[in-house]
Amino acid sequence: MTSRWRRERRLGAVAAFTVMVVGATFLWLHGEPEPAGGRIAAAISVPSALGSEDVSGFARAMAPGDVSFPRDHGAHPEFRTEWWYYTGNLDAPDGRHLGFQLTFFRHALAPGTASRGSAWRTTQMYLAHFAVTDTKGKGFFAFARSSRGALGLAGADAEPFHVWLDDWSAQGEATAGIPMRLRAAEDGTAIDLTLQTSKPAVLHGDRGLSPKGPRPGNASYYYSFTRMPARGTVRLSGKSLAVEGVAWMDHEWSTSALGKDLAGWDWFALQLDDGEDMMFYQLRRKDGGADRWSAGTLVDPKGGAHPMARDDVRIEVLHTWQSPRSGITYPARWRLTRAKDDLVVELTPRLADQELIVGPRYWEGAVIVEGRQGSRPIAGRGYVELVGYGDR
Repeated sequence: MTSRWRRERRLGAVAAFTVMVVGATFLWLHGEPEPAGGRIAAAISVPSALGSEDVSGFARAMAPGDVSFPRDHGAHPEFRTEWWYYTGNLDAPDGRHLGFQLTFFRHALAPGTASRGSAWRTTQMYLAHFAVTDTKGKGFFAFARSSRGALGLAGADAEPFHVWLDDWSAQGEATAGIPMRLRAAEDGTAIDLTLQTSKPAVLHGDRGLSPKGPRPGNASYYYSFTRMPARGTVRLSGKSLAVEGVAWMDHEWSTSALGKDLAGWDWFALQLDDGEDMMFYQLRRKDGGADRWSAGTLVDPKGGAHPMARDDVRIEVLHTWQSPRSGITYPARWRLTRAKDDLVVELTPRLADQELIVGPRYWEGAVIVEGRQGSRPIAGRGYVELVGYGDR
């Protein structure tokens, strides 16, 4: 493809206006078989789902230091929301750049388990998003699926690690979960990648407890593998390319994590050429300002984690882009400044159009990192996620 054309698999004919929780709750209550292909239509505002006030019966992220492995690679159904997030930048032997995203979401419709009635009944719903950025071909390919966590259609296990929805999966090839193998395929686009890790898991916030609001429980448990050497194949339009590069993995679970005044977030995951990694999320208030609970983690080349507060990173938007399909205007180029160590970098999207409209609507894409630390030039790669723009 030589244009900004995007191929998207919509989740049924009514995906644009069916709210996932309404449809899924009906399925949980009645236990009817799924439509052909095991798909359920989904359209939901992510910030509204994460900021729900109805938390009775669910566990809350309250105490630090409660993350351990391999146990916490798996699902936490006592919490309402959870995701396993993989992004990465890959290169083919001819120098061609490809970005990828593979994400699995779990959403609990009600606390506890569905213990009676049809085997189709469940309290757990799963969604998955899969996207590939083809920089040279100027193509962005995005797909989505959803299913219930019953009858083996979707789920997440800790030992051995395995999260899946249909035949899309992330699977640990050893008891500890490392290496991880990612597989997803749809309409001629596919990935089959094996991820190692060159750094230990990073626990964000206070020993894995990542606060995102003023009330007790406005927090998540959150860890990452920030630098995962990746190798395998990417298939585009039926043609397979051998690739290698570096990936990033996030795993986060919570109940009503966001404060009520938040509209969304800008999330940055950067891997610099000097071996340093940086995660920073800017929580956006409904009035447009950066919330005081914005935070991040600096990971040094040896894997040491150093927490960052809101004022440790200054974010300037240098350019914007308006989606021709949704009409939403997103930030499209950024300058990030860390005054404490004299780092200034600019982030430029590989493609302007890396917007996903797959039920939830957001921008998630590969970026180039260029800048300086003091007098030393610095470069790298990363991924940026923009959530909550245009939500009503």
